[in-house]
Amino acid sequence: MNPLLPAGPQAQSIASLFAFFLGVLSAIWVVVVTVLLIYLARSRRTVGTSEAPEVASSAIPDRPGHVLRPTDPVRERRFARSVTFFAALTLAVLLVFLVASVLVGHRVATFNQQPARVVKVTAHQWWWQLEYEDSEASRIVITANELHLPVGQPVRLELESADVIHSFWVPALHGKRDLIPGWSSSTTVQADHPGVFWGQCAEFCGTEHAQMALEVIAQPPSDFEQWLASQRAPAHPPENDTQRRGQEVFVHGACSLCHAVRGTTAGGGVAPDLTHLKSRRHIASGTLVNEPKSLARWIEEPQRVKPGTHMPAVALSPDARNDLMAYLETLQ
Repeated sequence: MNPLLPAGPQAQSIASLFAFFLGVLSAIWVVVVTVLLIYLARSRRTVGTSEAPEVASSAIPDRPGHVLRPTDPVRERRFARSVTFFAALTLAVLLVFLVASVLVGHRVATFNQQPARVVKVTAHQWWWQLEYEDSEASRIVITANELHLPVGQPVRLELESADVIHSFWVPALHGKRDLIPGWSSSTTVQADHPGVFWGQCAEFCGTEHAQMALEVIAQPPSDFEQWLASQRAPAHPPENDTQRRGQEVFVHGACSLCHAVRGTTAGGGVAPDLTHLKSRRHIASGTLVNEPKSLARWIEEPQRVKPGTHMPAVALSPDARNDLMAYLETLQ
């Protein structure tokens, strides 16, 4: 999540603006500190020197032990000119910054207007739902916490919140965008090269705000289309008795109340779609690596893994747990 390593045109524009601001302000800081050091060096040389008799004799009494030196008109005019110059310089710098900011904002806004593939992003406490839109309802893909992008192609993200205010932020691709309940917004992102980029909710949204990560995987267009086609397929049917028993545990137990698996009767819609669970690199919104041991731990003790999460612990007998894990492994 390094915003100084942009991987898309919008992030590059923002990073360039930051570098410009940093360069100008660093130069100003160097000048100010240099002038201050010169003044201090000169002041140190004059400390302890006695006042010239003619100046002392013309000093004006102020209060016991203090005198006011007479005003030097030349010095006052020079000081006034200096103040005017630096005030004008400050105004000019601020004006340049304003113009640069407006130009970058216009460039980003223009990019957002390009025709693009649409992905609906819905923020929940504390995970992300991703819905790849299509004109045919049967071709819509719903997944969670892992956003796939075709390299070199703009993708418009339609952003919504299902509960509280969240903020979508993938520093390598774009700036932050708030998701406000009852209000839809959008932004467009593009990855210029393949890679894995991390995102994060950037608005405090409750107990597990810090563990509401989003993994963005940029792929060559052919690989992306292949991934999308695989995600459209229903879940693989069980191949043996253990997996069939595990499917029964899932469908007729607590899991199906919240989760969906396409191709089965499990149709819960308040938690991530698990149709292709094992194709994801992480679970629990980036909290755990997607491996059998971590998955079993997440099912049995979610409050230990992610305190405050809305997922309840699922009490299972050892046999039922083993059957369920065998079934979940088929959800490729």
